[in-house]
Amino acid sequence: MNKNNIQHYRLVCTLTFGDIYGQIIVWLITITVSLASALALMGARRPVYALATVGLVIFLTLPFLLFAFVTTLINHIEVTAVEPGTKMEPIPGNVSQQQPVQATS
Repeated sequence: MNKNNIQHYRLVCTLTFGDIYGQIIVWLITITVSLASALALMGARRPVYALATVGLVIFLTLPFLLFAFVTTLINHIEVTAVEPGTKMEPIPGNVSQQQPVQATS
C-alpha cells in the first residue's frame, strides 16, 4: 500500500454536558421514586423487600441509562477526511487551558 493513497481522518467529539443533562435528571428522578417506594416499604413487616426494590430499580434502569449515554456520545463524534499535507491545528474550545505541573527542587 502506498502512503500517498492513505487518507487521514480527524475525530472530533462535540458532546457537551447539556446533551446528557436531561438523561441524568430523568435517572435521578427514577432513583428518588425508588427510594420513596423503599421508605414506604420499610414500614412493612419485611424491610428486605425495601432494599430489594431499590436494588431491582437500579439494576433495571442502569442499562437504559448507559445505552442512552453511549448512543448520545456516538452521535456526537464527527469524522472528517483531511487532505494529505493539511496542517492539523487544535479546534478552539477543545484545548485545555491548564499548564503542566513542574517539579520544584
